[in-house]
Amino acid sequence: MINGARAAAASGAVNERKRATLRRATNHAPLPPAFRLRACPGRFGRAKSRAMSSSPPAAALSLRNLCKSYGGKRVVGPLDFELAKGAVTALLGGNGAGKTTTIGMIMGLIQPSAGSIHALGADMATNRESVLGRMNFESPYVDLPHRLTVRENLRVFAMLYGVSDAKEKIERLAEDFALRDFLDRPSGRLSAGQKTRVSLAKALLNDPELLLLDEPTASLDPDTADWVRSRLERQREKHDCTILLASHNMAEVERLCDRVLMLRQGTLVDDGTPPALLARYGRRTLEEVFLDVARGRADGEAA
Repeated sequence: MINGARAAAASGAVNERKRATLRRATNHAPLPPAFRLRACPGRFGRAKSRAMSSSPPAAALSLRNLCKSYGGKRVVGPLDFELAKGAVTALLGGNGAGKTTTIGMIMGLIQPSAGSIHALGADMATNRESVLGRMNFESPYVDLPHRLTVRENLRVFAMLYGVSDAKEKIERLAEDFALRDFLDRPSGRLSAGQKTRVSLAKALLNDPELLLLDEPTASLDPDTADWVRSRLERQREKHDCTILLASHNMAEVERLCDRVLMLRQGTLVDDGTPPALLARYGRRTLEEVFLDVARGRADGEAA
């Protein structure tokens, strides 16, 4: 019982640090256009039409020399990588490795200290409004407004993303994610697992071309988590969706991802397909590779 209590306390501390990272981000960086355009519903939908008329970008996401520092201390970077359209890529690393901060910078929630981000062909520093309607984000560590019901929250985000068939789309997602029993319940009164399912439904409202996921199956029971993974696989196949996935579930990564980016102390220390990483480190599972990287062991050397 003592070990269980310690584990629960440690998990709670990690989750609170993630929430603090995102709270600090929104306190120190301008809010992204998604939250500044309340008086202009559907703005994202019109931007999507204009953007789709241009030639397709070579990469769905490109980071160049991306860095983030707080108080003179660098916590991420420099990061350089590209994601091909339609790929599912894992962003792995121990607690504090910089995964959530990196995703926050891509979304515009965190202001980079240096470097550039191009998403779906747009420079996110100067032209992110043109592509935010083609992107979405999910994290169980970001709460939706507590006083609004689940249905109201989904309607607000559907309006912001310019979803034309919002009512029908919400009904389909409510069925897919088993939300019907609490659609009209205030979001602040949901369990952790219910909040995760609502957040995932929100992330798929606009059928994004680029989807950023921060531990998407956290707080879900094994059966629901397996269903969510199948749903993400179908989303990729149907919409050619590019996914960047931060997760501590190595079985999830092996099932979903074509490629793995390994972070340690904010820097990219390895990059490869799951089979290539297993061969490189001489390991049988990605969990063993993860432990080697997190503990600074090279090529599976003994502890």
